[in-house]
Amino acid sequence: MKHLLNYTKDIRFWIIVFFLVRMIGITNPPLEAAHSWRQTTVCMVSRNFLEVDNNIFYPRIDIAGTKTGITGMEFPLLNYTIYIVAEIFGYQHWYGRLINLIVSSFGIFFFFKLIKKYFNKELAFKSSIILLASIWFAYSRKIMPDTFATSLALISIYYGLAFFDNSKKYKYLILYFIFGISSLLSKIPVIFLFTIFIIPIISHKNSLKTKLLFSTISSALLIPVFSWYYIWVPYLVSEYGFWHFFMGESISDGLSDITNNLGTVFKHFYANSIKYIAFFFFIIGLIFAVIKKESLMIISFAILFFSFLIIMLIAGDTFIRHSYYMIAFVPIMSLFAAYGIIQIKKSKLATVVLLFIVLEGILNQQQDFWLTENQQSIEQLESQMDNISKQNDLIAINSDQNPTAMYFAHRKGWVTTNKFLNDSILSLKKQGCTNIIILKTRFGTDIHLDKKVVFENKYYRIYNLSDTNHQ
Repeated sequence: MKHLLNYTKDIRFWIIVFFLVRMIGITNPPLEAAHSWRQTTVCMVSRNFLEVDNNIFYPRIDIAGTKTGITGMEFPLLNYTIYIVAEIFGYQHWYGRLINLIVSSFGIFFFFKLIKKYFNKELAFKSSIILLASIWFAYSRKIMPDTFATSLALISIYYGLAFFDNSKKYKYLILYFIFGISSLLSKIPVIFLFTIFIIPIISHKNSLKTKLLFSTISSALLIPVFSWYYIWVPYLVSEYGFWHFFMGESISDGLSDITNNLGTVFKHFYANSIKYIAFFFFIIGLIFAVIKKESLMIISFAILFFSFLIIMLIAGDTFIRHSYYMIAFVPIMSLFAAYGIIQIKKSKLATVVLLFIVLEGILNQQQDFWLTENQQSIEQLESQMDNISKQNDLIAINSDQNPTAMYFAHRKGWVTTNKFLNDSILSLKKQGCTNIIILKTRFGTDIHLDKKVVFENKYYRIYNLSDTNHQ
Protein backbone atom coordinates (compact mmCIF):
# COMPACT_ATOMS: atom_id res chain seq x y z
CA MET A 1 0.00 0.00 0.00
CA LYS A 2 2.84 2.36 0.86
CA HIS A 3 4.46 1.76 -2.52
CA LEU A 4 1.15 2.45 -4.27
CA LEU A 5 0.79 5.75 -2.41
CA ASN A 6 4.28 6.71 -3.52
CA TYR A 7 3.34 5.98 -7.11
CA THR A 8 0.26 8.19 -6.89
CA LYS A 9 2.47 11.13 -5.98
CA ASP A 10 4.35 10.73 -9.26
CA ILE A 11 2.80 12.58 -12.21
CA ARG A 12 4.07 9.86 -14.54
CA PHE A 13 1.72 7.42 -12.81
CA TRP A 14 -1.28 9.62 -13.57
CA ILE A 15 -0.18 10.32 -17.13
CA ILE A 16 -0.11 6.55 -17.68
CA VAL A 17 -3.50 6.10 -15.96
CA PHE A 18 -5.10 8.79 -18.11
CA PHE A 19 -3.40 7.31 -21.15
CA LEU A 20 -4.92 3.90 -20.44
CA VAL A 21 -8.38 5.36 -19.79
CA ARG A 22 -8.25 7.17 -23.12
CA MET A 23 -7.31 3.93 -24.83
CA ILE A 24 -10.97 2.92 -24.40
CA GLY A 25 -12.42 2.95 -27.89
CA ILE A 26 -9.09 4.04 -29.38
CA THR A 27 -9.82 1.98 -32.51
CA ASN A 28 -13.17 3.71 -33.05
CA PRO A 29 -13.52 5.33 -36.45
CA PRO A 30 -13.54 9.16 -36.25
CA LEU A 31 -17.33 9.43 -36.03
CA GLU A 32 -17.98 10.99 -32.62
CA ALA A 33 -20.25 14.01 -32.67
CA ALA A 34 -17.57 16.56 -31.82
CA HIS A 35 -15.51 17.39 -34.90
CA SER A 36 -15.70 14.17 -36.87
CA TRP A 37 -15.45 16.44 -39.93
CA ARG A 38 -12.10 17.77 -38.74
CA GLN A 39 -10.73 14.32 -38.04
CA THR A 40 -11.80 12.83 -41.34
CA THR A 41 -10.13 15.70 -43.18
CA VAL A 42 -6.85 14.72 -41.51
CA CYS A 43 -7.50 11.07 -42.40
CA MET A 44 -8.26 11.94 -46.03
CA VAL A 45 -4.90 13.60 -46.46
CA SER A 46 -3.10 10.70 -44.77
CA ARG A 47 -4.83 8.09 -46.93
CA ASN A 48 -4.12 10.05 -50.09
CA PHE A 49 -0.42 10.15 -49.19
CA LEU A 50 -0.61 6.36 -49.11
CA GLU A 51 -2.80 5.77 -52.16
CA VAL A 52 -2.12 8.69 -54.51
CA ASP A 53 1.09 10.63 -53.87
CA ASN A 54 3.30 10.76 -50.77
CA ASN A 55 4.79 14.21 -51.49
CA ILE A 56 4.28 16.02 -48.18
CA PHE A 57 4.15 19.40 -49.93
CA TYR A 58 1.02 18.47 -51.87
CA PRO A 59 -1.69 17.44 -49.40
CA ARG A 60 -5.00 16.55 -51.03
CA ILE A 61 -8.55 15.96 -49.88
CA ASP A 62 -11.45 14.14 -51.52
CA ILE A 63 -14.14 16.82 -51.76
CA ALA A 64 -12.86 18.92 -54.67
CA GLY A 65 -15.10 17.47 -57.36
CA THR A 66 -13.23 17.00 -60.64
CA LYS A 67 -10.12 18.79 -59.34
CA THR A 68 -7.04 17.08 -57.91
CA GLY A 69 -7.97 17.92 -54.33
CA ILE A 70 -4.53 19.43 -53.75
CA THR A 71 -4.99 22.50 -51.57
CA GLY A 72 -3.40 24.67 -48.92
CA MET A 73 -3.80 23.62 -45.29
CA GLU A 74 -1.86 23.23 -42.06
CA PHE A 75 1.49 21.58 -42.68
CA PRO A 76 0.54 17.89 -42.66
CA LEU A 77 3.01 16.63 -40.06
CA LEU A 78 0.39 14.63 -38.15
CA ASN A 79 -1.08 13.38 -41.45
CA TYR A 80 2.33 12.30 -42.69
CA THR A 81 3.11 10.50 -39.43
CA ILE A 82 -0.12 8.54 -39.90
CA TYR A 83 0.93 7.80 -43.48
CA ILE A 84 4.34 6.45 -42.34
CA VAL A 85 2.66 4.12 -39.85
CA ALA A 86 0.22 3.02 -42.57
CA GLU A 87 3.10 2.22 -44.91
CA ILE A 88 4.40 -0.22 -42.32
CA PHE A 89 1.20 -1.74 -40.92
CA GLY A 90 -1.45 -1.02 -43.54
CA TYR A 91 -4.03 1.75 -43.31
CA GLN A 92 -6.43 2.02 -40.35
CA HIS A 93 -8.63 4.96 -39.36
CA TRP A 94 -7.46 5.12 -35.76
CA TYR A 95 -3.68 5.51 -36.09
CA GLY A 96 -3.98 9.25 -35.69
CA ARG A 97 -5.77 8.81 -32.36
CA LEU A 98 -2.90 6.81 -30.89
CA ILE A 99 -0.19 9.06 -32.33
CA ASN A 100 -1.85 12.16 -30.90
CA LEU A 101 -2.41 10.47 -27.54
CA ILE A 102 1.25 9.50 -27.25
CA VAL A 103 2.56 12.96 -28.19
CA SER A 104 -0.01 14.69 -25.96
CA SER A 105 1.01 12.54 -22.99
CA PHE A 106 4.61 13.67 -23.42
CA GLY A 107 3.28 17.21 -23.65
CA ILE A 108 1.72 16.87 -20.18
CA PHE A 109 4.99 15.57 -18.78
CA PHE A 110 6.98 18.51 -20.14
CA PHE A 111 4.31 20.90 -18.86
CA PHE A 112 4.84 19.34 -15.42
CA LYS A 113 8.60 19.78 -15.74
CA LEU A 114 8.19 23.44 -16.71
CA ILE A 115 5.98 24.29 -13.75
CA LYS A 116 8.13 22.31 -11.33
CA LYS A 117 11.27 24.06 -12.54
CA TYR A 118 9.98 27.62 -12.18
CA PHE A 119 7.55 27.19 -9.28
CA ASN A 120 7.31 23.99 -7.24
CA LYS A 121 6.41 20.30 -7.48
CA GLU A 122 3.01 20.58 -5.77
CA LEU A 123 1.84 23.28 -8.16
CA ALA A 124 3.22 21.33 -11.11
CA PHE A 125 1.43 18.15 -10.03
CA LYS A 126 -1.97 19.77 -9.51
CA SER A 127 -1.66 21.84 -12.69
CA SER A 128 -0.91 18.72 -14.71
CA ILE A 129 -3.84 16.78 -13.24
CA ILE A 130 -6.20 19.64 -14.08
CA LEU A 131 -4.81 19.83 -17.60
CA LEU A 132 -5.28 16.06 -18.02
CA ALA A 133 -8.97 16.38 -17.09
CA SER A 134 -9.58 19.53 -19.13
CA ILE A 135 -10.62 19.76 -22.77
CA TRP A 136 -7.28 18.00 -23.29
CA PHE A 137 -8.88 14.75 -22.05
CA ALA A 138 -11.03 14.24 -25.14
CA TYR A 139 -9.09 16.13 -27.79
CA SER A 140 -5.80 14.39 -27.08
CA ARG A 141 -7.31 11.24 -28.60
CA LYS A 142 -8.88 12.91 -31.61
CA ILE A 143 -7.23 12.85 -35.01
CA MET A 144 -6.58 16.58 -34.90
CA PRO A 145 -3.39 18.64 -34.63
CA ASP A 146 -4.42 20.85 -31.67
CA THR A 147 -3.12 19.00 -28.58
CA PHE A 148 -0.44 17.51 -30.86
CA ALA A 149 0.91 20.97 -31.77
CA THR A 150 0.45 22.37 -28.25
CA SER A 151 2.43 19.46 -26.81
CA LEU A 152 5.26 20.01 -29.25
CA ALA A 153 5.20 23.71 -28.32
CA LEU A 154 5.44 22.90 -24.60
CA ILE A 155 8.41 20.62 -25.25
CA SER A 156 10.04 23.31 -27.39
CA ILE A 157 9.49 25.97 -24.72
CA TYR A 158 10.99 23.70 -22.08
CA TYR A 159 14.20 23.30 -24.08
CA GLY A 160 14.25 26.97 -25.09
CA LEU A 161 14.14 28.05 -21.45
CA ALA A 162 16.70 25.37 -20.58
CA PHE A 163 19.06 27.03 -23.05
CA PHE A 164 18.73 30.34 -21.22
CA ASP A 165 19.61 28.53 -18.00
CA ASN A 166 22.65 26.91 -19.59
CA SER A 167 23.61 28.70 -22.81
CA LYS A 168 26.63 26.45 -23.36
CA LYS A 169 24.42 23.42 -24.00
CA TYR A 170 23.56 23.94 -27.65
CA LYS A 171 21.61 20.68 -27.74
CA TYR A 172 18.83 22.54 -25.92
CA LEU A 173 18.76 25.12 -28.69
CA ILE A 174 18.61 22.40 -31.33
CA LEU A 175 15.75 20.65 -29.55
CA TYR A 176 13.96 23.98 -29.13
CA PHE A 177 14.23 24.53 -32.88
CA ILE A 178 13.11 21.02 -33.89
CA PHE A 179 10.06 20.89 -31.62
CA GLY A 180 9.27 24.55 -32.21
CA ILE A 181 9.18 24.29 -35.99
CA SER A 182 7.14 21.09 -35.73
CA SER A 183 4.53 22.71 -33.48
CA LEU A 184 4.17 25.94 -35.46
CA LEU A 185 3.96 24.18 -38.81
CA SER A 186 1.32 21.84 -37.39
CA LYS A 187 -0.85 24.62 -35.95
CA ILE A 188 0.25 28.22 -36.37
CA PRO A 189 -2.07 29.70 -33.66
CA VAL A 190 0.14 28.08 -30.99
CA ILE A 191 2.67 30.79 -31.85
CA PHE A 192 1.25 32.89 -29.00
CA LEU A 193 2.75 30.42 -26.49
CA PHE A 194 6.22 31.40 -27.66
CA THR A 195 5.69 34.98 -26.47
CA ILE A 196 6.67 33.61 -23.05
CA PHE A 197 10.26 34.06 -24.23
CA ILE A 198 9.79 37.82 -23.81
CA ILE A 199 10.62 37.20 -20.15
CA PRO A 200 14.13 35.72 -20.56
CA ILE A 201 14.89 38.05 -23.47
CA ILE A 202 14.30 41.20 -21.40
CA SER A 203 15.86 39.70 -18.28
CA HIS A 204 19.13 41.31 -17.21
CA LYS A 205 20.55 37.99 -16.00
CA ASN A 206 20.91 36.64 -19.55
CA SER A 207 23.86 37.80 -21.62
CA LEU A 208 23.45 39.72 -24.85
CA LYS A 209 25.21 36.90 -26.71
CA THR A 210 22.68 34.35 -25.44
CA LYS A 211 19.77 36.59 -26.38
CA LEU A 212 21.11 37.26 -29.87
CA LEU A 213 21.79 33.59 -30.55
CA PHE A 214 18.34 32.58 -29.34
CA SER A 215 16.68 35.35 -31.38
CA THR A 216 18.61 34.30 -34.49
CA ILE A 217 17.52 30.67 -34.13
CA SER A 218 13.94 31.81 -33.47
CA SER A 219 13.99 33.91 -36.62
CA ALA A 220 15.27 30.93 -38.58
CA LEU A 221 12.48 28.85 -37.08
CA LEU A 222 9.84 31.29 -38.30
CA ILE A 223 11.07 31.42 -41.91
CA PRO A 224 9.73 27.99 -43.00
CA VAL A 225 6.57 28.51 -40.95
CA PHE A 226 5.65 31.78 -42.63
CA SER A 227 6.85 30.48 -45.98
CA TRP A 228 4.42 27.57 -45.72
CA TYR A 229 1.40 29.57 -44.57
CA TYR A 230 1.86 32.81 -46.47
CA ILE A 231 3.60 31.67 -49.67
CA TRP A 232 3.00 27.96 -50.25
CA VAL A 233 -0.61 27.72 -49.03
CA PRO A 234 -1.78 30.62 -51.28
CA TYR A 235 0.20 29.10 -54.17
CA LEU A 236 -1.52 25.71 -53.78
CA VAL A 237 -4.93 27.36 -53.65
CA SER A 238 -4.18 29.46 -56.73
CA GLU A 239 -2.50 26.69 -58.73
CA TYR A 240 -4.99 23.90 -58.04
CA GLY A 241 -8.12 26.01 -57.73
CA PHE A 242 -9.54 24.68 -54.49
CA TRP A 243 -9.85 26.66 -51.26
CA HIS A 244 -10.12 24.75 -48.02
CA PHE A 245 -7.99 26.27 -45.26
CA PHE A 246 -9.08 29.17 -43.03
CA MET A 247 -6.37 31.82 -42.81
CA GLY A 248 -8.15 34.19 -40.44
CA GLU A 249 -9.95 37.48 -40.83
CA SER A 250 -9.16 41.11 -40.16
CA ILE A 251 -8.71 42.26 -36.57
CA SER A 252 -11.67 44.66 -36.92
CA ASP A 253 -13.99 41.91 -38.20
CA GLY A 254 -12.76 39.57 -35.50
CA LEU A 255 -13.38 42.19 -32.83
CA SER A 256 -16.91 42.66 -34.09
CA ASP A 257 -17.53 38.91 -34.06
CA ILE A 258 -16.13 38.50 -30.55
CA THR A 259 -17.96 41.46 -29.00
CA ASN A 260 -21.26 40.39 -30.57
CA ASN A 261 -20.92 36.90 -29.12
CA LEU A 262 -19.38 37.48 -25.70
CA GLY A 263 -21.60 34.88 -24.04
CA THR A 264 -20.29 32.11 -26.28
CA VAL A 265 -16.71 33.39 -25.96
CA PHE A 266 -16.89 33.33 -22.15
CA LYS A 267 -18.43 29.86 -22.29
CA HIS A 268 -15.30 28.61 -24.06
CA PHE A 269 -13.30 29.71 -21.01
CA TYR A 270 -15.48 28.44 -18.19
CA ALA A 271 -17.44 25.52 -19.67
CA ASN A 272 -15.48 24.11 -22.58
CA SER A 273 -11.89 24.44 -21.37
CA ILE A 274 -11.53 23.38 -17.74
CA LYS A 275 -15.20 23.14 -16.65
CA TYR A 276 -16.91 24.99 -13.81
CA ILE A 277 -15.10 23.91 -10.63
CA ALA A 278 -11.65 24.38 -12.13
CA PHE A 279 -12.67 27.74 -13.62
CA PHE A 280 -13.81 28.92 -10.17
CA PHE A 281 -10.38 28.09 -8.77
CA PHE A 282 -8.74 29.66 -11.84
CA ILE A 283 -10.33 32.97 -10.79
CA ILE A 284 -9.30 32.36 -7.18
CA GLY A 285 -5.76 31.64 -8.35
CA LEU A 286 -5.61 34.88 -10.35
CA ILE A 287 -6.78 36.88 -7.34
CA PHE A 288 -4.30 35.30 -4.95
CA ALA A 289 -1.44 35.62 -7.43
CA VAL A 290 -2.07 39.37 -7.46
CA ILE A 291 -2.51 39.58 -3.68
CA LYS A 292 0.66 37.61 -3.02
CA LYS A 293 2.56 39.45 -5.76
CA GLU A 294 3.57 36.33 -7.64
CA SER A 295 5.34 38.39 -10.28
CA LEU A 296 6.45 35.54 -12.58
CA MET A 297 2.94 34.07 -12.66
CA ILE A 298 1.28 37.44 -13.26
CA ILE A 299 3.69 38.52 -15.98
CA SER A 300 3.42 35.12 -17.70
CA PHE A 301 -0.37 35.30 -17.63
CA ALA A 302 -0.46 38.86 -18.93
CA ILE A 303 1.87 38.07 -21.84
CA LEU A 304 0.07 34.88 -22.82
CA PHE A 305 -3.44 36.27 -22.38
CA PHE A 306 -2.90 39.36 -24.51
CA SER A 307 -1.10 37.39 -27.20
CA PHE A 308 -3.92 34.82 -27.14
CA LEU A 309 -6.40 37.66 -27.49
CA ILE A 310 -4.78 38.49 -30.85
CA ILE A 311 -5.31 34.87 -31.93
CA MET A 312 -8.95 35.15 -30.87
CA LEU A 313 -9.45 38.30 -32.91
CA ILE A 314 -7.79 36.85 -36.01
CA ALA A 315 -9.92 33.71 -35.72
CA GLY A 316 -13.07 35.73 -35.09
CA ASP A 317 -16.22 33.78 -35.94
CA THR A 318 -14.22 30.55 -36.26
CA PHE A 319 -13.05 30.94 -32.65
CA ILE A 320 -16.65 31.37 -31.56
CA ARG A 321 -17.80 28.22 -33.34
CA HIS A 322 -14.94 25.90 -32.38
CA SER A 323 -13.90 25.24 -28.80
CA TYR A 324 -10.62 23.58 -29.82
CA TYR A 325 -9.02 27.01 -30.25
CA MET A 326 -8.91 27.12 -26.45
CA ILE A 327 -6.64 24.08 -26.15
CA ALA A 328 -3.34 25.96 -26.32
CA PHE A 329 -4.49 28.42 -23.62
CA VAL A 330 -5.68 25.72 -21.20
CA PRO A 331 -2.21 25.01 -19.71
CA ILE A 332 -1.97 28.54 -18.26
CA MET A 333 -5.55 28.27 -16.97
CA SER A 334 -4.66 24.94 -15.33
CA LEU A 335 -1.67 26.56 -13.65
CA PHE A 336 -3.80 29.25 -12.02
CA ALA A 337 -6.59 26.82 -11.10
CA ALA A 338 -3.99 24.70 -9.30
CA TYR A 339 -2.63 27.80 -7.57
CA GLY A 340 -6.16 28.55 -6.39
CA ILE A 341 -6.52 25.05 -4.93
CA ILE A 342 -3.19 25.37 -3.15
CA GLN A 343 -4.66 28.26 -1.16
CA ILE A 344 -6.86 25.68 0.62
CA LYS A 345 -4.97 25.05 3.84
CA LYS A 346 -6.40 21.59 4.51
CA SER A 347 -4.60 19.19 2.20
CA LYS A 348 -7.37 16.56 2.32
CA LEU A 349 -9.95 19.14 1.24
CA ALA A 350 -7.67 20.29 -1.57
CA THR A 351 -7.37 16.66 -2.71
CA VAL A 352 -11.16 16.28 -2.69
CA VAL A 353 -11.53 19.44 -4.80
CA LEU A 354 -8.97 18.11 -7.28
CA LEU A 355 -10.85 14.80 -7.41
CA PHE A 356 -14.13 16.59 -8.20
CA ILE A 357 -12.39 18.58 -10.96
CA VAL A 358 -11.19 15.33 -12.51
CA LEU A 359 -14.61 13.70 -12.24
CA GLU A 360 -16.37 16.73 -13.71
CA GLY A 361 -13.94 16.86 -16.60
CA ILE A 362 -14.13 13.15 -17.43
CA LEU A 363 -17.89 12.76 -17.01
CA ASN A 364 -18.56 15.75 -19.26
CA GLN A 365 -16.41 14.27 -22.04
CA GLN A 366 -17.02 10.52 -21.77
CA GLN A 367 -19.57 10.63 -24.61
CA ASP A 368 -16.66 10.93 -27.06
CA PHE A 369 -15.61 7.38 -26.21
CA TRP A 370 -18.79 5.73 -27.46
CA LEU A 371 -20.44 5.81 -30.88
CA THR A 372 -24.18 5.66 -31.47
CA GLU A 373 -25.78 3.43 -34.08
CA ASN A 374 -26.50 6.51 -36.18
CA GLN A 375 -22.85 7.56 -36.10
CA GLN A 376 -21.59 4.05 -36.90
CA SER A 377 -23.92 3.71 -39.89
CA ILE A 378 -21.67 5.92 -42.03
CA GLU A 379 -18.81 3.45 -41.60
CA GLN A 380 -20.58 1.00 -43.92
CA LEU A 381 -20.72 3.39 -46.87
CA GLU A 382 -17.58 2.07 -48.57
CA SER A 383 -18.77 -1.53 -48.64
CA GLN A 384 -22.16 -0.43 -50.03
CA MET A 385 -20.53 1.76 -52.68
CA ASP A 386 -18.17 -1.05 -53.69
CA ASN A 387 -21.23 -3.09 -54.67
CA ILE A 388 -22.55 -0.44 -57.05
CA SER A 389 -19.59 1.63 -58.29
CA LYS A 390 -15.88 1.73 -58.87
CA GLN A 391 -13.56 3.43 -56.40
CA ASN A 392 -12.50 6.04 -58.95
CA ASP A 393 -16.12 7.05 -59.68
CA LEU A 394 -17.09 10.56 -58.63
CA ILE A 395 -20.03 10.91 -56.25
CA ALA A 396 -21.98 13.67 -54.50
CA ILE A 397 -23.27 13.70 -50.91
CA ASN A 398 -25.74 16.02 -49.19
CA SER A 399 -23.45 16.66 -46.21
CA ASP A 400 -23.06 20.39 -46.87
CA GLN A 401 -19.32 21.04 -46.27
CA ASN A 402 -18.78 18.06 -43.99
CA PRO A 403 -16.32 15.54 -45.56
CA THR A 404 -17.02 12.66 -43.14
CA ALA A 405 -19.35 10.62 -45.36
CA MET A 406 -17.07 11.11 -48.38
CA TYR A 407 -14.13 9.80 -46.39
CA PHE A 408 -16.03 6.67 -45.36
CA ALA A 409 -17.37 6.16 -48.88
CA HIS A 410 -13.70 6.12 -49.93
CA ARG A 411 -14.56 8.10 -53.03
CA LYS A 412 -13.94 11.58 -54.39
CA GLY A 413 -16.44 14.16 -55.51
CA TRP A 414 -18.70 16.83 -54.07
CA VAL A 415 -20.18 17.51 -50.64
CA THR A 416 -23.00 19.98 -50.95
CA THR A 417 -26.53 20.95 -49.91
CA ASN A 418 -29.90 19.34 -50.59
CA LYS A 419 -30.92 22.36 -52.65
CA PHE A 420 -27.84 22.21 -54.86
CA LEU A 421 -28.36 18.50 -55.49
CA ASN A 422 -31.99 19.08 -56.35
CA ASP A 423 -31.14 21.85 -58.80
CA SER A 424 -27.89 20.56 -60.32
CA ILE A 425 -28.23 16.85 -61.11
CA LEU A 426 -27.68 17.40 -64.84
CA SER A 427 -24.59 19.55 -64.19
CA LEU A 428 -23.12 16.95 -61.83
CA LYS A 429 -23.75 14.16 -64.30
CA LYS A 430 -21.98 16.10 -67.07
CA GLN A 431 -18.95 16.46 -64.77
CA GLY A 432 -18.78 12.70 -64.30
CA CYS A 433 -20.79 12.18 -61.10
CA THR A 434 -22.13 8.61 -61.09
CA ASN A 435 -23.96 8.40 -57.76
CA ILE A 436 -25.61 10.64 -55.20
CA ILE A 437 -25.77 9.69 -51.52
CA ILE A 438 -28.55 11.25 -49.45
CA LEU A 439 -27.86 11.07 -45.73
CA LYS A 440 -31.34 10.84 -44.31
CA THR A 441 -30.74 11.36 -40.60
CA ARG A 442 -27.55 13.36 -40.21
CA PHE A 443 -27.80 16.38 -42.52
CA GLY A 444 -30.87 18.49 -43.08
CA THR A 445 -34.13 17.31 -44.59
CA ASP A 446 -34.41 14.06 -46.49
CA ILE A 447 -34.96 14.71 -50.20
CA HIS A 448 -36.11 12.53 -53.09
CA LEU A 449 -34.48 12.79 -56.52
CA ASP A 450 -35.86 11.70 -59.88
CA LYS A 451 -33.25 8.98 -60.20
CA LYS A 452 -33.00 5.25 -59.66
CA VAL A 453 -32.45 4.19 -56.04
CA VAL A 454 -29.81 1.47 -55.96
CA PHE A 455 -29.56 1.12 -52.19
CA GLU A 456 -31.49 2.37 -49.18
CA ASN A 457 -31.63 1.84 -45.44
CA LYS A 458 -32.89 4.00 -42.61
CA TYR A 459 -29.72 6.09 -42.64
CA TYR A 460 -28.99 6.85 -46.28
CA ARG A 461 -30.21 6.44 -49.84
CA ILE A 462 -27.95 5.98 -52.88
CA TYR A 463 -29.00 7.09 -56.36
CA ASN A 464 -27.53 6.07 -59.71
CA LEU A 465 -27.34 8.99 -62.17
CA SER A 466 -27.20 6.77 -65.23
CA ASP A 467 -30.90 5.94 -65.01
CA THR A 468 -33.65 8.58 -65.17
CA ASN A 469 -36.36 6.28 -63.87
CA HIS A 470 -37.17 6.59 -60.21
CA GLN A 471 -38.04 3.79 -57.88
